[in-house]
Amino acid sequence: MFKQIGKVIKWLLGVGIVLAISLPSILHGLGLHPEYQGETYNLPGKRALIITTSHGVLGLPGELEGKSTGVMASEMTHPYYGFTDAGMQVDVASIKGGQIPVDPQTLSRIIKTPEDDRYLSDPTLQAKVNNSLLIDNIDFTQYDAIFLSGGWGAAYDLGYSEVLAEKISKAYYAEEPIIGSVCHGALGLINAKDKQGNKLIAGRAMTGVTDKQIKQLGIELTPQHPEAELRKAGALFESQSKLIDFFATHVVVDSEERFVTGQNQNSGHETAHQMMAIIAKRSASLPIESLPVNEAN
Repeated sequence: MFKQIGKVIKWLLGVGIVLAISLPSILHGLGLHPEYQGETYNLPGKRALIITTSHGVLGLPGELEGKSTGVMASEMTHPYYGFTDAGMQVDVASIKGGQIPVDPQTLSRIIKTPEDDRYLSDPTLQAKVNNSLLIDNIDFTQYDAIFLSGGWGAAYDLGYSEVLAEKISKAYYAEEPIIGSVCHGALGLINAKDKQGNKLIAGRAMTGVTDKQIKQLGIELTPQHPEAELRKAGALFESQSKLIDFFATHVVVDSEERFVTGQNQNSGHETAHQMMAIIAKRSASLPIESLPVNEAN
């Protein structure tokens, strides 16, 4: 009897070990962090600016202690290496400047991506993350691409930054920068205004992390949620859904080809490459077909 119980325990332990080892591959197969399989670009001389949160505590608004959070690693590393591998010069900035909090959970063995591993062994990007530029001191109009990264930390500061909202507006009217975001990064767009003082993104097709995904992950305590805030700002919100939205992905290009938004952590590669496709088409550096865009402004 005891021998049989021992065999069962050993079998269960063996199954558990196999599952633990295989879990990253299983999650990837379900849709987490899909590999980018599309067109790549050569854009030497072009510049990109990646902007992240400066908030590193997951708690109720105003709480100074709590679980560590920040930018989701892949939502910074995927666009960064996408842009740099295309020959672009990439700067990294944050709301307060200085050291960027990177959510430690997103660098865990189960979640991290090859680009995250690349970051962990890349002193150049590490220096940029540890000494990020302060957005107040940056002229956004000098960039070809402006990318707003997400992560739970972004829910606490991107949508509340008057400086960010003003600079996004100026970048839009400069007509050169393509403005992109992924997941909670879309919150950095909600308060940008047009010349008449109206919400700049009103009437534009956009996406961000869904209310469903936030609810399924059980992290509803953050002060702003992208789907809700985008809808409030008048954006035409769209998304893809799965039984578990954590495994969905969607990227939207507005009809003016000025805003490219990605739904969640799975959308970073595609968002950055759609931005580069527009830049390449504009500069005629590569013969590419017109991008499929949504009819809505």
